[in-house]
Amino acid sequence: MKRAAFFVIAGPVCIVAYGLVRLWGKSDDVYGPGFDWQAAHLIGLAGMVFFVPAVLALARLLPPSRWRNGVVVLTLVGLAATMVQIGADIVEGLLAADRPEMSALSADFKDIPGVEIAFYDVVPQFFFLGLVVLAGMLAARRRLPWWSVPLLLIGIVLPVATLDLLPLSGLCMLVALAPALPALGPDGFGADAGAGTTSAGTGIAI
Repeated sequence: MKRAAFFVIAGPVCIVAYGLVRLWGKSDDVYGPGFDWQAAHLIGLAGMVFFVPAVLALARLLPPSRWRNGVVVLTLVGLAATMVQIGADIVEGLLAADRPEMSALSADFKDIPGVEIAFYDVVPQFFFLGLVVLAGMLAARRRLPWWSVPLLLIGIVLPVATLDLLPLSGLCMLVALAPALPALGPDGFGADAGAGTTSAGTGIAI
């Protein structure tokens, strides 16, 4: 399997796995701190790490431009903030003896000026926003089908209703991004568009 294809698949699959482990952890009504909490969050963190090369590979399917670069930067900034958020959850889970103490540690972290905006409420959303915009740009270039964008958006919005929908969310993201897999280059970073490459499934030079 091409490295780029692996990363594009692994990111959403880790979200599915994170959601499933989380549901398993909640099955005994005691989710965190403990093994289930740490396992779920480590898988979630791995997913965010995989999304970094995945985003770079998908972006390489577009012609170089300021818009493309701006969307990539926006997405990666959101990813970095999300990693910090998950990392904080892992550390709090390690330090806390029980759920109330873990909640107290989380509250203390969020009380630091700027933390809620940078790592919870605002900046992490740049990842999802950037990913949807990137998918829209890929769809406009026929690197993704039109339905990938609304399906990706559905996958992103589902956990807003309840985190119990994370497995379905990751599955939606995987299905939405999968049509781009054949176009990814063998070097593992996607074939840079703009030099007579063809759009996936169309054979039309772009």
